[in-house]
Amino acid sequence: MTKFKIDTRADDGWAVMWESRNRLNGKTVFLIGVAGNLEPRPAWLRGYRTMVFETRREAGAYIKNKYSYIAKRKDLRTEPHGWRVPKAVRVQVSVVRVP
Repeated sequence: MTKFKIDTRADDGWAVMWESRNRLNGKTVFLIGVAGNLEPRPAWLRGYRTMVFETRREAGAYIKNKYSYIAKRKDLRTEPHGWRVPKAVRVQVSVVRVP
């Protein structure tokens, strides 16, 4: 049997925060995950998983690669969309066993 140590400390990281503002939905904010980005989706991936990066630089590189087009598209930044280029935000990740 493999032995492992359970680390009960929370871990810090960087996530990508999406934000949009428009008249229809108001302000929308959420952390970007991998559910829509993996095709075909692996069998083990169920639901929505927030992506967490070890460094701000890694999160920024992901943002630049996937979402930099928003900065060049005024039509996406104005109504009806109101998109903003996502931002790297500091997060604390912890896994808690559900009793």
